Amino acid sequence: MPKSVLIVDDTNFMRKVLRDLISEHYDIVGEAADGEECLKMMEEHDPDLITLDVIMPEMDGLEALPKIKEKDEEQKVIMVTSVGQHEKITEAMNNGAGGYIVKPFDEEKVLEEIEKVFES
Repeated sequence: MPKSVLIVDDTNFMRKVLRDLISEHYDIVGEAADGEECLKMMEEHDPDLITLDVIMPEMDGLEALPKIKEKDEEQKVIMVTSVGQHEKITEAMNNGAGGYIVKPFDEEKVLEEIEKVFES
């Protein structure tokens, strides 16, 4: 059975791009537009992996990550970032993120990063 993924990004277009890239390999169990929605959907769907955008309104990825880990310290999370956000990625990795992917997405790199996180 394919592993399940919850996609979290405030931009519908970016969620669609990521969904299109990974849906052949993974089961997309939901999509959320911010950290609050992510936490609710995490409980409903119990995903194997969450892709979590760093910059979002309401609750961003850096705020949501510790709350996700509080609910389930084993939850696998990949941060989604734009180029040039090294400081935020370092903070996220220190707080339990398993990896990160950079926009604009490179399909091969996205799939490699997801595999790497699942293997860790």
